[in-house]
Amino acid sequence: MSTERLFSLRNRWFTVSVGLTAAVAVASILIGFVWLPSVQTDSPFTGLWNAICSAAGVPQRWLVSTPVTPRVKTSEVVVTPTMFANADALSIGRGATLALRCSMCHGPQGISQANSPNLAGHYETVIYKQLKDFQTGARTNAVMSPMVAALSDQDMRDLSAYYASLPKLRAYHPAAQPVPPIVASGSPMRNIAPCASCHGAADHKTGTPWLEGEPVAYIRAQLQAFASGDRHNDISEQMRNVARQMTPAEIEAAARYYSSQP
Repeated sequence: MSTERLFSLRNRWFTVSVGLTAAVAVASILIGFVWLPSVQTDSPFTGLWNAICSAAGVPQRWLVSTPVTPRVKTSEVVVTPTMFANADALSIGRGATLALRCSMCHGPQGISQANSPNLAGHYETVIYKQLKDFQTGARTNAVMSPMVAALSDQDMRDLSAYYASLPKLRAYHPAAQPVPPIVASGSPMRNIAPCASCHGAADHKTGTPWLEGEPVAYIRAQLQAFASGDRHNDISEQMRNVARQMTPAEIEAAARYYSSQP
């Protein structure tokens, strides 16, 4: 029986094992923290120290923050259920006068015949938010952006109060038209809530529009814009997250379901 100690430099097996382990560790550190980062062309990996810091996931300089400039402008409007609690008849009357310039696209009574959105009966918060977003650039449109450029905040509130006072188009769906699954139940596996939970007669969330009776071309175009990221003024990116997961067939089905009218 050997009396030689296991953890001893005289033990050839111990020495070889420790040496190989150390060699593998050193090689891994050199490859992972020096060589691989150094072949990257991004600026955070420029220089040995930057490469090591970036590979290790630690900041190159502590207590230094770099402002992040957003790639797109998002909505700055804070929507609350009570923001139009004090709307009065005078505000509605002023809004009716201002709305004369809107009638060419949105109709004299807020019902469009030009594939523009119907505004009659819309919630004040929805119209006000969209007008503000057009004015700030969070939402862009070749017609709407210049139209709202000179409007004051009170003008937008008056327009919102006027259109909200008009009777909205009620839901109408022929018996032969089944409710699309994406509208009725969504798709839980893709994190898509039912459209009706926010936009239909089933429920309404503050800031979400009434979709019943909107033109099919308009609904389709907006869903496609949300899906592609061309439109980005939705609250908390909710619609972009939903539309990106929808198939073209689901977008078409939802647009045609909500646009149906007698």
